Amino acid sequence: MSRTPRNPADTRRRLLDAALRVFREKGFVATSVDDLCAAAGVSKGAFFHHFADKEAAALAAAEYFSAGAMQLFAEAPHTALADPRDRLLGYVALRRAMLDGELPDVTCLFGALVQEVYETHPAIRDACALGIASHAGTLVADITAAKDRHAPAADWEPESLALHIQAVIQGAFVLAKAAGDTTVAADALTHLERYLRYLLPTRRV
Repeated sequence: MSRTPRNPADTRRRLLDAALRVFREKGFVATSVDDLCAAAGVSKGAFFHHFADKEAAALAAAEYFSAGAMQLFAEAPHTALADPRDRLLGYVALRRAMLDGELPDVTCLFGALVQEVYETHPAIRDACALGIASHAGTLVADITAAKDRHAPAADWEPESLALHIQAVIQGAFVLAKAAGDTTVAADALTHLERYLRYLLPTRRV
């Protein structure tokens, strides 16, 4: 594999893409700078030009992962649906469809990192917490609108449901890793969809 970078921006992107996969595949502690360089096809000198150490690379990868996820979900077809309930169900359907692939590619970087380093690397823990909370926050507007339209008397809060959805998704990833198969995760998201339909029964307005 060639180790000659095209340009600094390309080298950084290749390192971040490598970090997303390798950290999800091997974990933070087991991953070395050499592993990241090999996966990206760059030299260690190139790595240290962009990142002070492995933790700095993980923090940059968390930010990169978050930005990519924000763009992906913001541009997804379900966001154009008129009913906020349908948009929320469309989000869950997309998360289920995204499970079609290898585990290191379809699971969440935040969940993978935070389970391992929540005590030992607080900066990474906080970055993961922010990433999960920020993503949950993108669902709040649709949940609020769906609740107002379909379940106005319900006694639950949209912010709490948004975090619960993320808890189910992260738990589904854990189950998939334990089983070595994403089928169990897809089944968990199907149950999540049923639960959301129960919380937000179709209601004519």
